[in-house]
Amino acid sequence: MSFSPFSKAIPTADKFSRNPLSRVIMGALLVIVAAGCSNNSADATNSNASVVTALQANLNASGIEEKIVSAVPTDMDGIYWVTAEGLPAFFTDKSGKHIIQGQIIAVGDAAPVDISAALVASTAQEALKAVDKKEMVIYPAKGTTKAVVYAFTDADCGYCRKLHSEMDDINARGIEVRYLAWPRGQESVPKMEAIWCSQDRKAAMNQAKMGTNVQAPSCANPVQAHMALGSRLGVRGTPAIFTEAGEQVGGYLPAAELAQAVGAI
Repeated sequence: MSFSPFSKAIPTADKFSRNPLSRVIMGALLVIVAAGCSNNSADATNSNASVVTALQANLNASGIEEKIVSAVPTDMDGIYWVTAEGLPAFFTDKSGKHIIQGQIIAVGDAAPVDISAALVASTAQEALKAVDKKEMVIYPAKGTTKAVVYAFTDADCGYCRKLHSEMDDINARGIEVRYLAWPRGQESVPKMEAIWCSQDRKAAMNQAKMGTNVQAPSCANPVQAHMALGSRLGVRGTPAIFTEAGEQVGGYLPAAELAQAVGAI
């Protein structure tokens, strides 16, 4: 499949970097909408179904076979937030004829508001919440749990190893870390599968983070499912750290900065 809603980001022009909106506008397709709009129509459910049907038909006609899961109305009239299997979430119009990448910024109040951020976080929150804890490698907080983070990780990633080296400090700050598998290349897939197929996953993870080539018998494992989930959530590198609320707080952060970013202070 050659299509991806994020495959062709439009660079931000120089004028945006000098504009106050640059604090909320990232390089991508930008749609500016006056604040105060809302879509609370009584037939929203029917409209959602018709948008899904239309968009699915248009994608199929263009040779894109991924299944559309939902289309949720946004604060911008006629624009819907779409989730699909195998694709990062994106926006579409009521006709399902156009795919919109990037952010929607609401202006007109005291400060610009990125209304797409809440939609992105909500999508991630629900998707991560649905993952069975038994499918993750979990490092619980020491003492009171102040925050929980999900981290897509790779055994061969330098910054993943650096983050893992601070696990005791992170846990001591009241942060529980839930690892999901995100091998960055095919050569890392067997290593990640071996971790998840080990009887003691935490011990295997610890060894892998120190460069040991972990071995384990093959088993049914969630590595491919984690990779698909990461793709839907827009993960592009590791570590990719998400809060329980679905907000991506970045890649590697030192323990103290991570605690501040997730409110565990």
